[in-house]
Amino acid sequence: MNQKEAITELKKHANPKNVEGMSRFGISSKNTLGVPVPILRALAKKIGKNHQLAQQLWDSEIHEARILASMIDNPKEVTERQMDKWIKDFDSWDICDQTCMNLFDKTPNAHEKATEWAGRKPEYEKRAGFALMACLAVHDKKAEDKKFEKFFTAIKKQSTDDRNFVKKAVNWALRQIGKRNESLKKKAIQTAREIQKIESKAAKWIAADALRELKKR
Repeated sequence: MNQKEAITELKKHANPKNVEGMSRFGISSKNTLGVPVPILRALAKKIGKNHQLAQQLWDSEIHEARILASMIDNPKEVTERQMDKWIKDFDSWDICDQTCMNLFDKTPNAHEKATEWAGRKPEYEKRAGFALMACLAVHDKKAEDKKFEKFFTAIKKQSTDDRNFVKKAVNWALRQIGKRNESLKKKAIQTAREIQKIESKAAKWIAADALRELKKR
């Protein structure tokens, strides 16, 4: 399947009503077709891994084509340059999260990029750092605890960022790392308690929500 055929297939499933609903949840309506994720996954399975097609779909700037690109790209062929280029195109939390969970968390540079991006200023670039931490905590089963312990510094430092899509991602990263095992859970709770002491509404929300979930387990 080539770029034209893939986009034609996507457009067959376009749904303007879905676009309206997506926009209410903070998803960009720009170049958006309203194609549900299950349909994207089915199409990705049909296409298989295709690094070149993934690049072409991403360059189309179509919202769903970019999510599809994250599903079919080969993580072994993804370079740091590509990762840095793609995050600059993030204009919606779902593009950010889907790309991190479908592709970036499987690349060799994932842990390093998570820490690097967490210090970025643009909202979705920074979110990508923490979304990647959360996805790695779930999917990178073989990584040692010390790799995740390194993330606590960035989580604490950026907990005062009150932008909605940043603070939610910081919270997500903290919770997912804490769910990984008992040792990390204790350290995540400790980090949350330290964050709770910071004079910031965002920090206090992040800490309270994380503690509520982690202390249940």
